[in-house]
Amino acid sequence: MLVKTYCAAVNGMEVTTIIVEVNVTRGVMYHLTGLGDSAVKEGKDRIAAALQNNGYKFPIADLTINLAPADLRKEGSSFDLPLAIGILAASGGIESHCLDQYMMVGELSLDGHLQPIKGALPIAIRARAEKFKGLIVPRQNVMEAAVVNNLEVYGMDTIMDVIQLVTGLKDFDPTVIDTRKKFYESQYQFDIDFADVRGQENVKRALEVAAAGSHNVILIGPPGSGKSMMAKRFPTIMPPLTLAESLETTQIHSIAGKLGGNTSLITQRPFRSPHHTISEVALVGGGSNPMPGEISLAHNGVLFADELPEFNKHTLEVLRQPLEDNRITISRAKYSIEYPCNFQFIASMNPCPCGYYGDPTHHCVCSPGQITKYLGRISGPLLDRIDIQCEITPVPFKDISKVEPGEPSAVIRERVIKARDIQTARYKDFKGIHCNAQMTERMIHQFAEPDEASIALLRTAMERLSLSARAYNRILKVARTIADLDASDRVQPHHLAEAIGYRNLDRGDWAER
Repeated sequence: MLVKTYCAAVNGMEVTTIIVEVNVTRGVMYHLTGLGDSAVKEGKDRIAAALQNNGYKFPIADLTINLAPADLRKEGSSFDLPLAIGILAASGGIESHCLDQYMMVGELSLDGHLQPIKGALPIAIRARAEKFKGLIVPRQNVMEAAVVNNLEVYGMDTIMDVIQLVTGLKDFDPTVIDTRKKFYESQYQFDIDFADVRGQENVKRALEVAAAGSHNVILIGPPGSGKSMMAKRFPTIMPPLTLAESLETTQIHSIAGKLGGNTSLITQRPFRSPHHTISEVALVGGGSNPMPGEISLAHNGVLFADELPEFNKHTLEVLRQPLEDNRITISRAKYSIEYPCNFQFIASMNPCPCGYYGDPTHHCVCSPGQITKYLGRISGPLLDRIDIQCEITPVPFKDISKVEPGEPSAVIRERVIKARDIQTARYKDFKGIHCNAQMTERMIHQFAEPDEASIALLRTAMERLSLSARAYNRILKVARTIADLDASDRVQPHHLAEAIGYRNLDRGDWAER
């Protein structure tokens, strides 16, 4: 007897419908074909124990199971449930006429309970596209899968629940989520706020400019000056996620297995802060079973690199291409997958090995050569992709309690959103360009061309401060964003002056002050 059940395989961001074909004849052999990995093959033992512990017997027969398409790699334990139901139906253990109406995924425990799987959300999207009536997932995955409308999603606890559903012995209610209500009600619920930051008004202004134009930032300052504190609050002033961005971000986290059991949609921009010992594969993604890396988990959000010079130099260099293309293609001998990685890069670092160069309250013991060597750990091409370089001076301890609470994130965010709206209208006819940081050379001349007075100011600054050539375009992009925050059609000299102040590391005398 031949029976077919349906499930799905996730490869990168792509989901393929898998047909589980189970054929039972006389014999005692078990054959599994279709490029299943070790976890898929080991499923036989889990299925046998789960069936036995729930009153069913694993059939003593010749079982041939094919996972079609047979030339596609199948990885993970999510195939346990469709295999078990297919084996029961083919051997006559259960009778069901609706197996072709459901897609099902889930790992089986030995007692028959269903364990959570990765990628429930993209699988649900695929099930709807394939016109399935319903999707059966473990209870822990039902919230993320139920985000997809026009699809009945059932969260099950045990294989017995699934058997009762497909045989019609018991009725179950599908899980229904009001996606838009769930999305909008928690969009602005932050645990941290820029009002917590005392002083540092110039740094907060730099971060506001960065959020308004989607510019990458590096913060340079001694230990305890508040670099990490302000970076962690950066997502609170960014424009809120759109529903489409939220769905795409949630899919990536679902594939990586990073969603909690009660999470349906990621409603706030992700903030990822990997340790400086991270490997290249963990940063960009890949591995024997390819998974998204930190840059993809930061998609539509922030990737924060604390103590940037401490990262392995080769690891940092792999960021160069994703920062430009907003996508990462991982090619290996057995696969080639692509993940989105449109993130805003924020880095922090000490100004020197001892950490106190430029600190008015501590004495720096580093020589100019040591400072230059320390800064040399960050390559020029990587710095070239960072628009704003902001130097931080610590707030003296005696003044911390005197300073009034800062401006709340909500007020700053409103200004950022208005500036972004201006940019969206400006670039509506340019494909793939949504903010000032993405401007091309030609667009800079079209939208950020300075007047005569501004050009004279820029020329003087570049000569006196020994600014490098790479700083020119970056200054104009940032100046355009500052003008947008002021709702100005033209880039004015004071906009350029502020933008020039955000190029600290490009100054030729940085290590000699």
